[in-house]
Amino acid sequence: MQMPLKYDASQVENKWYNYWMKHNYFHSTPDEREPYTIVIPPPNVTGVLHMGHMLNNTIQDVLIRRARLLGKNACWVPGTDHASIATEAKVVAKLKEQGIDKNSLSREAFLKHAWDWTHEYGGVILEQLKKLGCSCDWERTKFTMDDDMSEAVIKVFVDLYQKGLIYRGYRMVNWDPEAKTTLSDEEVIYEERQGNLYYLNYKIDGSDEVLTIATTRPETIFGDTAICINPNDERFFHLKGKQAIVPICGRVIPIIEDEYVDVEFGTGCLKVTPAHDENDKNLGDKYNLEVVDIFNDDASLNHHGLHYEGEDRFVVRKAIVKELEDKGVLVKTETHVNKVGTSERTKAVIEPRLSDQWFLKMEELVKPAIKAVLDDGDIKLFPKKFENTYRHWMENIRDWNISRQLMWGQQIPAYYYGYGKEDFVVAENIDLALDLARVKTKNALLDKADLRQDKDALDTWFSSWLWPISVFDGIRNPENEDIKYYYPTNDLVTGPDILFFWVARMIVSGYEYKGEKPFENVYLTGLVRDKQRRKMSKSLGNSPDALKLIETYSADGVRVGLLLSSAAGNDLMFDEALCQQGKGFSNKIWNAYRLVEGWEVDETIAQPDSSTIAIAWYESKFQKVLIEIEDHFSKYRLSDALMGIYKLIYDDFCGWFLEMVKPAYQQPIDAKTLKSVMAIFEDNLKIIHPFMPFLTEDIWHYISERTPDEALIVSRWPETKPINEALIAEFDFASDVITGIRNIRKQKNIAFKDAIGFSVINNENSTVNFDAIISKLGHLEYMDYVSQPIEGALTFRVKSNEYFVPMAGSIDVEAEIKKLTEELNYTEGFLKSVQKKLSNERFVAGAPEQVIANERNKEADAIAKIETLKASLMSLS
Repeated sequence: MQMPLKYDASQVENKWYNYWMKHNYFHSTPDEREPYTIVIPPPNVTGVLHMGHMLNNTIQDVLIRRARLLGKNACWVPGTDHASIATEAKVVAKLKEQGIDKNSLSREAFLKHAWDWTHEYGGVILEQLKKLGCSCDWERTKFTMDDDMSEAVIKVFVDLYQKGLIYRGYRMVNWDPEAKTTLSDEEVIYEERQGNLYYLNYKIDGSDEVLTIATTRPETIFGDTAICINPNDERFFHLKGKQAIVPICGRVIPIIEDEYVDVEFGTGCLKVTPAHDENDKNLGDKYNLEVVDIFNDDASLNHHGLHYEGEDRFVVRKAIVKELEDKGVLVKTETHVNKVGTSERTKAVIEPRLSDQWFLKMEELVKPAIKAVLDDGDIKLFPKKFENTYRHWMENIRDWNISRQLMWGQQIPAYYYGYGKEDFVVAENIDLALDLARVKTKNALLDKADLRQDKDALDTWFSSWLWPISVFDGIRNPENEDIKYYYPTNDLVTGPDILFFWVARMIVSGYEYKGEKPFENVYLTGLVRDKQRRKMSKSLGNSPDALKLIETYSADGVRVGLLLSSAAGNDLMFDEALCQQGKGFSNKIWNAYRLVEGWEVDETIAQPDSSTIAIAWYESKFQKVLIEIEDHFSKYRLSDALMGIYKLIYDDFCGWFLEMVKPAYQQPIDAKTLKSVMAIFEDNLKIIHPFMPFLTEDIWHYISERTPDEALIVSRWPETKPINEALIAEFDFASDVITGIRNIRKQKNIAFKDAIGFSVINNENSTVNFDAIISKLGHLEYMDYVSQPIEGALTFRVKSNEYFVPMAGSIDVEAEIKKLTEELNYTEGFLKSVQKKLSNERFVAGAPEQVIANERNKEADAIAKIETLKASLMSLS
């Protein structure tokens, strides 16, 4: 089959992806082989491919494709996450465009809209992953809202409740006023922001005296139910037992004493708003204070806000400051920097709020997960530095708020039969709930109509923390064949930003429900940033269109571009030039095969010595690199593995080996050499295939007609063989010699077609193994060994050996001496100018470090060139 002149990825990628799908190479079922399993970090069901996904999934595909080549039963489970907050927000926005208020819909009606949205937009990202070449087992695709997945989630909730680990509590929670739901502590991002500290005068009841309070949130005065002073603060001894009047609303509140108050902050006394601050809530509980919630769900003020009712909290802040100033209550304002909690999903400022929520006790649950990672090493984090982050989170863990005020998600399986605090039962379905409720109430006449299910949904992470188990149906059917074969999985590839949200929680659930780890290794990728080190985002407009990149540079080119600069845990400074480099590498390999394919073979020709030694050298070099890249893989240094393969193929194979074995112009090649070259080419394709699957599969089928069982994707990783280290070292030496000869040809403008003589002073470092190669690649008329320098010859050195290229009869010595002298004088002048600049203290002190480094490199290059020119002049004199 004749190859096209140029590699056209657009004609290749769909062809081979369809071929792989047609022959079911991606699908895995349990058998006698060793399993190798990866579960995909499920992207949001309504998401689209971005650079982070590209990096993460390329890494997973490299690992899974290599596992197939190693003969393992590779299973990569794809899927998506229902992303309750993000998806519900999109559905609500779409309904709003249609003039529909979410609150006007029943749960069933809203969920229909949500499913319609999911069916329209869901799964787009999985289709996009196919464009990248991801070889997922698409028959196993899961969605966290699939019936079986939801059933597993509900089953776990009921089990944990029955174990006493899930409880309902009235607690201070993080309220997202945009999504109108609670968030767990881990979903709150704290940002330093500059605000103001407002000093307000509160009148002391029954006197003309005032007490000045400092607050960052003047709008919350409507929720004040006490003022707290430190009992040891002499400034306020006279106020003990008295009362104060809250400005504007006129509420009379007690002055209480507690050492919690910091006498150094603000004015040394504190207004207490139990409904809107966790520490204030603790004081409220301690002193039995009234709790006044002043906010609506959207963080606008309710009726407690008097004439500000219905207005947004931040609008009220500006307006109330003006009112307090007009009333003479505002004493002064100071700038103040404090940490503000924001929603990880919507970016809205979090409002602390008291609410009845469902919590999961974590203190005991996390102990096996801490031990597995930090003590026993059963689960390894790459890079290891993230163990410190893991330790901090896990050893300071708080109970997990698992309820969300959303409709999209698994509905909490709690059924209420009354309005008392304990008037509910927890069960997997309403039928079981009814049985429990009848027993609990001792009322056999209770009916389903008497039960009402909790309106809240479960936190999305409460679905995905079961992912490695639930995708194999290990919760509902814990002894099924798949879970026993594929669990625990092998590698997890994800970002460090969800180390706690997802990774740690999966480890917790793994030990709770399978009694063992969910995976062996966690490879934590870095963030993809632009060249200015900014995180890529839509708002900055610095994130390229992932599919457009594939269209421009090919999937293989983008994969190579991403991985060339992606060390584990370190951020990737993305540059499209890297993708161009990847595309260029594809063309290099393509043209290398076109060269070999074009050689005419002659079965009667004996293998020349140059080819014999070249093949022996490359096979040893290949084996040496193979061991190095396997070591890189074992340490998850995929960037280093790719770079090792890149240099092997680009430099050693294309740059040297093919030149060594290439037949003379318009001459045939011997059959033995060609057979070896093809075998070597196939081994090259195998090791680069995980990184560049499309190009390699295409060339593989040009080399030979293959049956589906012989496709590259299911071939075998090269076997390790003995390495001849001496031969590798000898070639390194010989290549320097060849480079020296080529430099002389270039300097003297001697065409390659013109043969030249070559001599070397024989010593203990000389070797004859590569003489045939040196002669061929240097196009030498003769090559001999001499005992002393040759007069009039041009020389160069490689280590302690001196080499001579006799030139006396072929060049004008006087003209050459003149030319070299002029070049020497110019270079010496250039050196002086550089050294003068470097001796200028003001220049050295003020110039950027890179500029200084460049000047020092110029100095070193000039000194080396001067030495070479002087040596050349001596050889001619």
